[in-house]
Amino acid sequence: MDLNRTVVVLLAGGKGQRLEPLTRDRAKPAVPFGGIYRIVDFTLSNCLNSMLKKVLVLVQYRSRSLNGHIRDGWSVNFNPALGEFVETLPPQYVTGEQWYQGTADAVHQNLFAIEEEQPEAVLILAGDHIYKMDYRHMLRLHEDRGADLTVGAVEVPRAEASNFGIVQVDEAGRIVGFQEKPREPRTIPGQPEMCLASMGIYVFRPEVMSRVLAEDARDPKSSHDFGKDIIPKLVGTEGKVFAFSFIDENKKEAKYWRDVGTIEAYYAANLDLVTVNPMLNLYDKTWPIRTVPIVGPPPKFVFAQDQPGGRLGMALDSLVSPGCIISGGRVQESVLSPYVRINSYCQVSGSILFENVNVGRHAKIRRAIIDKDVNIPEGMEIGFDQVEDRKRFLVTESGITVISKGTVI
Repeated sequence: MDLNRTVVVLLAGGKGQRLEPLTRDRAKPAVPFGGIYRIVDFTLSNCLNSMLKKVLVLVQYRSRSLNGHIRDGWSVNFNPALGEFVETLPPQYVTGEQWYQGTADAVHQNLFAIEEEQPEAVLILAGDHIYKMDYRHMLRLHEDRGADLTVGAVEVPRAEASNFGIVQVDEAGRIVGFQEKPREPRTIPGQPEMCLASMGIYVFRPEVMSRVLAEDARDPKSSHDFGKDIIPKLVGTEGKVFAFSFIDENKKEAKYWRDVGTIEAYYAANLDLVTVNPMLNLYDKTWPIRTVPIVGPPPKFVFAQDQPGGRLGMALDSLVSPGCIISGGRVQESVLSPYVRINSYCQVSGSILFENVNVGRHAKIRRAIIDKDVNIPEGMEIGFDQVEDRKRFLVTESGITVISKGTVI
């Protein structure tokens, strides 16, 4: 497989309604994660680490933040003189005056950009999952099998299977059945509590992809989605459709692949990072996760008045980003993005604070996600009284308080 003849299409136009209010002003792939990263950084890092350097990013919903992030932090990793690129593409309106009608329609509208590169393979990725994967393994298997389509697949518990496309394979790995978000999912033979889920990762033979997308675009009954329409159609015909079992580069016993599409899933994935031995390893130099370089000073912790009534600036079991100042307050089991300020006598626990959040003196915050540019007044308590919190903010069923960007309190 010639990697220079592989075009990556990264689907990054999702609205992410289940992540609101974090997605009110930004696309889901642009949502901050782990302090200094954006969700899309993990997929883009996988591309670079896999030596794939022809990347088209399909944007749509509130894309300015995502466009700026890719322009400022990712373009430097690609050399145009060598034919490398990372390029954002908005809807092209080739099927009428409309936005993307589905994942398949998004790719169909941008076929001209793909075909200009005359690829041998097209790798389609989702920009809103957290995982580490060397795509070269999947590309090689696709080529060795002479496949028309190869679908990345990962094992998931049966209880969660209704959130995914579920595939059934024969002994050769050929997909013989596909269910899109089924209520009664088919399980893996011999493993009644596990199902094989599509990861939203596809490798296509270009000519097959162009043909099936053109046919789908002409079908008025289609929802123009890979999971609902394209994969079932190819599986149901004589197409050579295979599954590729996810090979994790995270180097842990359990495979790590997370769809952080809900507040609860997003919160849990972030808070896992502050544990002693997190499931996701951000410190592996052999598989670096890149992002926009943070131009800012080191985090600072001030006031060490370790006596009754004194101020003590400290962070325990937490991620603290550049530019943060912990000024006489206590942070525990939390994730702080750049330029967060924690003032004297504050208590912040089990929380995620985005960029430029300022927490006033004596404030207490627990189990909260606070979006950027929010000022928490002195003495305010968040996460202690759900009835009061619901009057002003979003509170999830599990009791996570979410304050949207720029909220004036």
